[in-house]
Amino acid sequence: MARLMIEPIKQPDRIINYWKREKFVVFCIIIFGLSFNISMILSPIYQGKLIDSLVGGESLYTVVKIALIFIGLVGAIQLLRYLKRFYIRRFANRTSAVMRLIIYNNIMQKSLADLENEDTGNLMTRAISDVDLCVEGMRKFTTEIFDTGVIMTAYLAAMLVYDARITIYSGIFIPVAMVLAESLKTIIYKYSIDFRAKSSEIAGMALDAVENVMLYRANGVEVINRKNFNIELEDLQNKAIRANILDNSMQPIYNVIAMLGVTTVIYMGGTKVINTEWTVGVFVTYITMFAALATKASKAAKLFNSVQKSQVSWKRIKPYLTEHTSQATSVNINKCTTRLTVKNLSFSYPASSETIIENITLAGTSGEIIGITGSIASGKSTLGLALLGLYPYLGSISIDGRELKDYSEHERSRIISYLGHKPQLLSDSIYNNVTLGNEKDITSVLEDVCFQSDLAQMPDGENTLVGNNGIRLSGGQQARIALARTLVNKNKIIILDDPFSAVDMQTEANIIANLKKNYQESIIIIISHRLSIFNQFDQIVVLHNNKSADYGTHNQLMENSPLYATIYNLQYIEGDYSFAK
Repeated sequence: MARLMIEPIKQPDRIINYWKREKFVVFCIIIFGLSFNISMILSPIYQGKLIDSLVGGESLYTVVKIALIFIGLVGAIQLLRYLKRFYIRRFANRTSAVMRLIIYNNIMQKSLADLENEDTGNLMTRAISDVDLCVEGMRKFTTEIFDTGVIMTAYLAAMLVYDARITIYSGIFIPVAMVLAESLKTIIYKYSIDFRAKSSEIAGMALDAVENVMLYRANGVEVINRKNFNIELEDLQNKAIRANILDNSMQPIYNVIAMLGVTTVIYMGGTKVINTEWTVGVFVTYITMFAALATKASKAAKLFNSVQKSQVSWKRIKPYLTEHTSQATSVNINKCTTRLTVKNLSFSYPASSETIIENITLAGTSGEIIGITGSIASGKSTLGLALLGLYPYLGSISIDGRELKDYSEHERSRIISYLGHKPQLLSDSIYNNVTLGNEKDITSVLEDVCFQSDLAQMPDGENTLVGNNGIRLSGGQQARIALARTLVNKNKIIILDDPFSAVDMQTEANIIANLKKNYQESIIIIISHRLSIFNQFDQIVVLHNNKSADYGTHNQLMENSPLYATIYNLQYIEGDYSFAK
């Protein structure tokens, strides 16, 4: 199946560039739009000729000839209309795809600190409905330039040819309808802003309800949440009514105002028919053109309001429409040896001035497993995140002699893989959860995480669907699928935060044995409060709440670190560690 390749766009935050990008499509829109709308005036002209031929008692041959020409014109005009609409819709669809891709890339390129400050519901609304509304406004604007602007000009010119005086007198009310619509745009703009903001808030509430449904049910607050959601929905409904009522309810009023001039047409045009200055066919042609002109004028008035509403959505998505260059640079990930050097590493989250970890120093080479443990809230997980380079840090983190912050984000993703302490699974198959869309054999990595016996019990094997966030799997199965995803690329540095909390000790020991055997080219960093297999690690870092740290092997720390010895001995008494020795 062929895929549509989406070309990049320069300065995507300038709306004119979306039309510039689609030069061929816009050219077709112009050609077919002009042809369709200019030829529209031929339809009432030949309609009038046909009436005159019937009223005047022309021969059957002449009547049939004019009728066939009329039918042919109608058919040709509708074909031109189809082609114009086809290319306008094509422009809208491609523009929507481009905008969504740019917003997606923008979100993916944001720092974690920026993403943490984003409202998820707001992001969803902007990326989906705001793009739709913005593109719909662009489509209507493109359509109405021709269907309103060109055809009104064509009708007006033809009517002036028939009779300039009647045209001027009957057309007085048409600008009135357009000026009225223009005067309402500020009110519509304000109501539209309120409606879009409330839509974002509702989307966030719905997402929160889905993500935390079990929490709310277990604590008996589902009824309260439903009541609050209903209140917010009523508010959204009221804002939607205010945002749309002036736009939709005013359309008939615009039409009535624009059509007031029809009395002038009937009176003055009828007089010309009585005085034989016009034939009945000419009168029908003129009044048909006037009715079409008035209708188009009322739609032009509505267009002002539609464009005004789309401007609200454009301003909401514009900050997310920025250019991003590809960071897909080559990385020598097959290098046999890997060196990690951490010197005087200190770290604090961007939104906080409190330092979480201070002066951490360690080093590792390929094939080593480094354990990180410590007391509660000592910064174990924070150290793992700091080693990813996603946040600014003080001190030095060097990989193969190059500072981590000097690697591009793409390079870091090819060098370091990370597993957080909470498995994050997609509502997809086991295979896609491990590969994330890449095509590769996952048999060996599932064996490394001791999942082969579980897989054998599943009729669909690797194609088994895990459900929303892995709900169809046990906690241990979720943890091992997430672990397999982290291991599958055998990156140079693999950071695992509490990967074995949901598996039994024997499985934990078997996985560690597989890691030591099959990942000799990687440095593996395991963060855990469970020390059953720490005696097999090459080196260990013990973090204290006072931001100090102890370093050494298991035996060294058992002698020199009271905190490590205390934790290990307490866990040893509670559980049988004999299998791990």
